Amino acid sequence: MPETQPPGQQALAHVEAAWNAAARGWNVRALSEVYAEDTAFFGGRPGHCIGRAAVADYFASYTGLIESAALTLTEQAVRALADGVWLAQGYGAFEFVLAGSKPSRNVLRTTLVLVHREARWQILQHHFSESPGTPPLGER
Repeated sequence: MPETQPPGQQALAHVEAAWNAAARGWNVRALSEVYAEDTAFFGGRPGHCIGRAAVADYFASYTGLIESAALTLTEQAVRALADGVWLAQGYGAFEFVLAGSKPSRNVLRTTLVLVHREARWQILQHHFSESPGTPPLGER
């Protein structure tokens, strides 16, 4: 991670690297440690995870389904919210190896709030979602 990047981009690069290191072997504990103790998390399953333990349970629910994953964050708009707090919004390109060594890919919209705690950058808020094919206006 080049230290010549702006501070918010550096924070995002640190989080992305930590997430990928943990996801390489689908290490649930290491994945959950990328998140703040009081994190709020919307992922790819129904429900809202509040707290690091709930995030660990979320990642554990994929054990046996996901063998490894890699995330590339792209087109990220990074904004300072406060001293040591960054908002990053853009896209995340996932490359998964599913059970049986089956490859899978997906691109999601991403919103992350990053904080510096416990001597490292962590995710305080995580919201990933599919891009809607049409405006979500409901039935007419």
